[in-house]
Amino acid sequence: MGHYDFSIEGMTCGDCASEIKTSLESLDDDVRADISFSTRSAHVDTDNVTKDQLQDAIEAKGFQVNDARLPAKDTDGRSESDDSDGLQIVIVGSGSGAFAAAIRAADEGATVTLVESGTLGGTCVNVGCVPSKIMIRAAQLVQHQQSSPFAGIQPLQAIVSRAEMVNQQQSLVEALRAAKYQNVLESNAAVTLLRGRAHFVDANSLSVIDETGNEIILRPDRILLATGASPSIPAINGLEVTPYWTSTEALVAEELPERLVVIGGSVVALELAQAFQRLGSQVTLLARSTLLSKEDPELGKGLLDILVSEGMEVRQHTLPDSVDYLNNEFVINADGDKIYADKLLVATGRSPNTPDLNLEASGVITDDRGAIIINNRMQTNQPHIYAAGDCTAQPQYVYVAAAAGTRAAVNMTGGDATLNLGTMPAVVFTDPQVATVGLSEAQAEAQGIDTESRVLGLDNVPRALVNFETRGFIKLVIERQTSRLLGAQILAGEAGEIIQTAALAIHNRMDIDDLANQLFPYLTMVEGLKLCAQTFRKDVSQLSCCAG
Repeated sequence: MGHYDFSIEGMTCGDCASEIKTSLESLDDDVRADISFSTRSAHVDTDNVTKDQLQDAIEAKGFQVNDARLPAKDTDGRSESDDSDGLQIVIVGSGSGAFAAAIRAADEGATVTLVESGTLGGTCVNVGCVPSKIMIRAAQLVQHQQSSPFAGIQPLQAIVSRAEMVNQQQSLVEALRAAKYQNVLESNAAVTLLRGRAHFVDANSLSVIDETGNEIILRPDRILLATGASPSIPAINGLEVTPYWTSTEALVAEELPERLVVIGGSVVALELAQAFQRLGSQVTLLARSTLLSKEDPELGKGLLDILVSEGMEVRQHTLPDSVDYLNNEFVINADGDKIYADKLLVATGRSPNTPDLNLEASGVITDDRGAIIINNRMQTNQPHIYAAGDCTAQPQYVYVAAAAGTRAAVNMTGGDATLNLGTMPAVVFTDPQVATVGLSEAQAEAQGIDTESRVLGLDNVPRALVNFETRGFIKLVIERQTSRLLGAQILAGEAGEIIQTAALAIHNRMDIDDLANQLFPYLTMVEGLKLCAQTFRKDVSQLSCCAG
């Protein structure tokens, strides 16, 4: 089938895109047209209609075609990179987004080449979700061993061998990488791994320098960029010449520092700071703003109190002026004070891995952070180039990257799939956990929505009471006029397990009475959602157990 890409001027709204699509698909039954208003582009698949006929149909509607092109062809009609008659796709990266795309594209009949210069599997399995959650869970067990809320249980001083922990952790990391990435790759004949570093030569060509130094030129029909992100390092005087940690080094460190300073106030900083504190380090956390500053303020305030109660020193609105490393000791200068530490962990966010791609040669547009700009079909301003995951401005979660990769593959192979992040749940794996979905009050009101909210302390949740763990709350936000649920913010020991129920309720446009009237099993934490919903209509402290 012929594949045609057009750059179009003159579209002023989504209706223009629909008009062009209708015009093109009316030419012949085999025409399939994907029109993007956001990128002012068209991609058309057809065997029966010529490029000129397609261009004429677009211009007949009053739009201007700036560029109409086919992938470069050799003498027998195939793309220069083709070894077969199928669609050729190159994916740069090998993380969750890349693999999800590769598997789906192969299922749709495409031939896929994965280009990877580093460790197979990307961030999550290697240096992110998997090792961090192992460490966090181990630290939680240490905390439970040393501090129990139950009478009659004597606390025990935990003996922690960080080296043994890391050995077990990395064994599982390696096993999962083999099972979920290497074995999947080897079992799929349509997907090939090319070891090397890729960059654009032009919009249609990638140069890959392989492990031997040889250059390979690829000219596929479609390209997916899924290169992920790397730790972002703030501009602090002296920091760059010190042996600071990022999360990558911290997760495999085989010794626990006696004194650890953590710079950052969001997800990675909070998770690792609490884990190290519980494992035996004395942690000082320096946050440029407040904790979880992008979330509902009550979440950060509640978590702050908990971290301080566990012995952590937390300094908000603090960013070091300079850092020195003298005699194997860090000296952090902040607000006129000197803070001394054995190790320094910098966890101030992650930046897209795009600088080495030579995107200027491709014409692909990025934002001021270097994140690739895409539409809801994962398509860049170049219609045949797609991007997914942390190298874009999408939320940096593995499940978002995987979902985006799958949808990109659908679209690259002629389908039409979009990604709606309106009900995306998010979890911070501190203890208690922080979980959110939908809109906060501030976000809703910024959109002009009149809201109402309720906050239910966990001392009103039976399961929390019998756990003797009532730190935290559940907050629900609704649209005042319709009572429709808009968002949930939760600080609770099992917030990550609760939040998906709230996400489904928002996705299905339930109002607060729908939620309050659902059956929830008694003595579960998720029952707190029902109880919080009931507070919009009644005083739950005056209800009996299981009151429906």
